[in-house]
Amino acid sequence: MSSNYFDCYKAYLRRFDIEHLFRFAKKNLLLNNYYSTEVEREKNWVELVFLSYVNLWATRNLSQVVVPQWQKYDLKKMPEKITPSIVQRDYKRIIRTFGIPSPSPKVRGYSSGREKGTKLPPRLRYPTVKKTASKKKTA
Repeated sequence: MSSNYFDCYKAYLRRFDIEHLFRFAKKNLLLNNYYSTEVEREKNWVELVFLSYVNLWATRNLSQVVVPQWQKYDLKKMPEKITPSIVQRDYKRIIRTFGIPSPSPKVRGYSSGREKGTKLPPRLRYPTVKKTASKKKTA
């Protein structure tokens, strides 16, 4: 019986981390700013957001606390723990340290786009579901 209480306690402690993860993902990684009519695309977006979060977590040991020049902080007040926001702020420098394995892309101009007269198939339309007022039952 006591192991059940301990499991509940551990799950409750993880809840705090999960809520912070979703708050960070919505605010900084644009988790809730993508809208699509297809569920598969929404799933792909969520996976991409969480992969980027894992990427921030994996590079946390390479990051340094970056303070913008216009911000004056006392070094005693700097955070001891490297947070995902600190890693995200320093990510540009981290990427530069990896280098580029391929040559820089060349400017090729604007694409021609679709050919004239191209007809795309119409989007699949679904019937609209309307919510109606429920009728009160008479006794």
